[in-house]
Amino acid sequence: MVIAAVAISYYVFAILLNSVGTVILQSINSFDISKPEASTLEGFKDLSIAIVSFLVASSIPRVGYKLSMLLGLALVAVACALTPSIASFWFIKVLFACIGTAFALVKVSVYAIIGQLSSTTKAHSSLMNTIEGIFMLGVLSGYWVFAGFIDPNNDASLSWLNVYYLLAALVGFTLIVVALAPIKPVEKAQSEGLASEFFSMLKLAYKPLVLVFIFSIFLYVLIEQGIGSWLPTFNKEVLGLPTQVSIQITSIFAIALAVGRLTAGAVLTRMNWYPFLNICLAGMATVMLLSLPLAENVADSTIASWADAPIAAFLIPLIGLMMAPIYPVLNSVMLSALPQHQHAPMTGLIVVFSALGGTTGSIVTGFIFDAVGGQQAFYLSLIPIGALVVTLFFFKRASSSLSPKGAQ
Repeated sequence: MVIAAVAISYYVFAILLNSVGTVILQSINSFDISKPEASTLEGFKDLSIAIVSFLVASSIPRVGYKLSMLLGLALVAVACALTPSIASFWFIKVLFACIGTAFALVKVSVYAIIGQLSSTTKAHSSLMNTIEGIFMLGVLSGYWVFAGFIDPNNDASLSWLNVYYLLAALVGFTLIVVALAPIKPVEKAQSEGLASEFFSMLKLAYKPLVLVFIFSIFLYVLIEQGIGSWLPTFNKEVLGLPTQVSIQITSIFAIALAVGRLTAGAVLTRMNWYPFLNICLAGMATVMLLSLPLAENVADSTIASWADAPIAAFLIPLIGLMMAPIYPVLNSVMLSALPQHQHAPMTGLIVVFSALGGTTGSIVTGFIFDAVGGQQAFYLSLIPIGALVVTLFFFKRASSSLSPKGAQ
């Protein structure tokens, strides 16, 4: 029951969080705003995650994982229910701020619960990849759910906002599942004050291993969100796909991420994580170098369906297959090296720097996209990929001196 509650919570937030790429495209269509302005949605989502995580992550064990998750779900249910009736870009910003706030509460709780349910590094990594894989299945569902509410004959129609009534109902169902789940509080070695718990989280960031880790996380999310948030717009403006098809075909990116994370759990039982992640990074660079040249001069052709789409529309999203295992594996290696009572504050740091990376990636990509085009914006992802190879080396070297729980 606990795993089910964790899984469905992550599934719901996968739809909400990763709808930002679709909402960016539809906001440009429906509210007639610029790409740089639309890119601020990522900031409202991710900075809310970062701020809330930074302020409350260390105190969530005291409040209780279940209560934190219930508060987050209730906030999002109300925001989703109000969105279609208000139907304004300013409230879309409010909605994503609420989603970010709620996800901060839920993610810190979920990661800590995973620590409770696993006793070895391998078990932790396997469960982490499974939960993250379910998250990607939620992302996949989201593209099709949102596409189903878009008017194919009028890109500017606000009918797509009605999807939030459905999402409000789904969040409400999730709230009931979490309320019924027997989620246990964390076992702490000693009682600490709120201020002490907060500064314990800050002290973690001073460790060399943690510094290298959070920079690696920052780079990874910068890449993923820079591509994921702008792929629907890339499909429409660079590849010339209709709006519905642009969103639907982006689901290949989610499928690739889901497959990559679900299969990584099995691969990691037979292979060390460090060479595996280096292979993944090399694969990411290869996909971009092979697929982006195929996106040149294709927008002039008439495209009405998937069958008419250029090969680049199918190849570019496959970068998700290569990048998929990196985030959960890095998190798992880091969390497995810590005692359980430090999982919540460490997850707070993970969420903060993930959020900052996501905001940076989306905003930078949006500005470059607007200034010089989508192909150049996507080519620049090769820079953080190369930087991640470097930080991964230092992370491996620093982590090798630790003795994580259980067998490697």
